[in-house]
Amino acid sequence: MKLRTLMLGAAASFAMAPMAMAERGADGNVNIIYWQAPSTLNPYLSSGTKDIESASLVIEPMGRYDQNGALVAYLASEIPTVENGGVAADLKSITWKLKEGLLWSDGSAVTSADLKFTADYCMHPEGGCAQLAKFEGVTGVEIVDDLTVTVSFSEPKPNPYGPFMGGQSPILQAAQFAECLGARAPECTEANFGPIGTGPFVVTDFRPNDVIQMEANQNYRDPAKPAFATLTFKGGGDAVGAGRAVLETGEFDYAWNLQLAPDVIAKMAEGGKGKTIAAFGSLVERLEMNMTNPSPDLPEGERSTAKHPHPFMSDLAVRKALSMAIDRELLVEVGYGQAGRPTCNVVPAPALYASDNTDCMTQDIDGAKAMLESAGWVDSDGDGVREKDGVKLSILYQTSTNAVRQDFQALIKDWWQQIGVETELRNIDGSVYFGGDPGSPDTFQKFYADVEMYANNFDGTDPESYLAQRTCDKHPGPDTQWQGENINRFCDAEYDKLVAELGRTGELAKRGEIAKKLNDMLTKESYSILPLVDRGRVSAHSNSLGGVVLNTWDSELWNASDWYRIK
Repeated sequence: MKLRTLMLGAAASFAMAPMAMAERGADGNVNIIYWQAPSTLNPYLSSGTKDIESASLVIEPMGRYDQNGALVAYLASEIPTVENGGVAADLKSITWKLKEGLLWSDGSAVTSADLKFTADYCMHPEGGCAQLAKFEGVTGVEIVDDLTVTVSFSEPKPNPYGPFMGGQSPILQAAQFAECLGARAPECTEANFGPIGTGPFVVTDFRPNDVIQMEANQNYRDPAKPAFATLTFKGGGDAVGAGRAVLETGEFDYAWNLQLAPDVIAKMAEGGKGKTIAAFGSLVERLEMNMTNPSPDLPEGERSTAKHPHPFMSDLAVRKALSMAIDRELLVEVGYGQAGRPTCNVVPAPALYASDNTDCMTQDIDGAKAMLESAGWVDSDGDGVREKDGVKLSILYQTSTNAVRQDFQALIKDWWQQIGVETELRNIDGSVYFGGDPGSPDTFQKFYADVEMYANNFDGTDPESYLAQRTCDKHPGPDTQWQGENINRFCDAEYDKLVAELGRTGELAKRGEIAKKLNDMLTKESYSILPLVDRGRVSAHSNSLGGVVLNTWDSELWNASDWYRIK
């Protein structure tokens, strides 16, 4: 079976929850809380989930993935396929056509020039686009007419749904962002904080790392939507506070990502004000091993860059030993219960792409010690810390501030201490950590630590763009305003070649084999990423909020235009 038979077939039928609204804005205000506060509403300048999802209320892509991972037209008149002629028979181009009559929230027409501009914006060589992998292999975007563009690829692309598809690749208004190309992109504060969009809501006030106020978009394409006249998006705090605000007090209508121990969530749910919703997708909590040197002794602009390999993470034996020392089953038990599964894969789903790698499942403290010993890492002075050639195994391990993550840090620090690795723990407010501010030393992209922990996933059900994030050309650095998806600075020419092969391979079984090999290169062979937990997504909504459909394959707020107040 060819990929184009499965993925390029007719667009999936799509049915939403029944609507209970009479007219736009009739249901007043809706309150959303994300305990990681957005710092920008431009997903091209941040790979933080909280930024991508908050922006999805305002700016939209041509198509989204529904709750089952099927492709659904949003701004597009239909999903292009081989069968309907939208995807070329040679798979070297895809043609997108906008719906007729679409307006930006300022009342101006949405045209093909906006699509071309968005591609040029992200692919600009000085732009540091956080979603550059979405445009892997794109050679150009040609305007066909006012509503139509053709995206061309350097070679056949069996999965052409990178550009303009999903919450990570929305359309920007060319007129608003015209002066924001390249290195100027982060400087366009007004546009980045208040993008003109096609989504159900319009930004009226944005306080970074705090609160966003929105109102219904009066030019939204469905005159009966959204049901809510205004929306308050509160950011910050912690997962406990967010959960209580929905489940116990009813102060908020929707709380995202309740990354809490199962017993804590169960206790909150007894409050009776709301309900939890959960589903598994491709979200993996992991440790990233910094392959470059983050030392503050290096000149600014050279830390965590390819100029300087890491003094001990460059040793495969060290990375593997760190993985061997971890008890992933215990991490799941402590942090997630039924909402988590131990994993050795950075791509845990769908099954077609999930490797059978289970090498990391059994903790082996003695084996980790032996591996370090044989690699020459010994505790010669009896202080409990191994060293070699004057370099000590002393790690700075950072993550965002969250109770579950701090529990993980404490456990992992103890296990690493048992094998002779000294560990300093650091936690950073999630709004800053995932914020993408090029001037901040504390972002996960800048990676001024030896090890860092977070969770990440991909939109849709095909991991091609996600795996393409780890090619050598996507290192964050000063030349890209510290944007880039290759967070740990992994670089392997063979990996890059295999990504290119995946991009031109159509046979589904073969694509699965390649994706598994790429996964194993990152996790089983290089140990540059240490997967920990395949996390189910757990969020909550009030009993009075209708129309919510949890989606683990796109933005959780993907269908906010269909939400309504249950009377």
